[in-house]
Amino acid sequence: MLYVVTGPPTAGKSSWIDAHAKPTDIVIDLDRITIALTGPGAPHWNHGTVQQRVAQRARYAAIDEATQHLDTVDVYLIHTMPSPKARAKYQRLDARIIVVDPGESIVMARIETMRSPAMQRVAARWYGARRRGRQAGMPQASRAW
Repeated sequence: MLYVVTGPPTAGKSSWIDAHAKPTDIVIDLDRITIALTGPGAPHWNHGTVQQRVAQRARYAAIDEATQHLDTVDVYLIHTMPSPKARAKYQRLDARIIVVDPGESIVMARIETMRSPAMQRVAARWYGARRRGRQAGMPQASRAW
C-alpha cells in the first residue's frame, strides 16, 4: 500500500509516519534523505540549495523504485503539495492520501520557532490551495492516533 502523507510544513507528517510505519516499510521523506546525504552535524531543516537538489533527485529515484514493490512492502511518502499530475499518479497506484493538519496558527507558530521564514510562504500556499479546494485527499486529524 502507498500512503501519501500531505500537509503544510511542521504539521507532523514525519511524526504520523513514525507512529504508523513498521521497520520493514519504505519511508520517503525529503528531510530524512537530505540528512542521510549530508555530513555530520548538518541541520535537520533549512538545507542549502545544492543539498536540496541532490536530495530531491534521490527522492524521485526512491519513489520510482519503491512504487514497483507495493505488492510486498508498504511505502510512506511525504508530499507536501502534490501537483494534479502527482495526484493522478497516486490515484492510479491506489494510494491512501493522509492529510496531517494541526491548524494554521499552530503551523505558523512552529515555523517561527523551528524553520526558516521562507517556510511561512509554503504554509500560506498550502492553506490557500486548501481553501480553494485544490488539496487532494480526505482530511484527517493530525493527532487522532
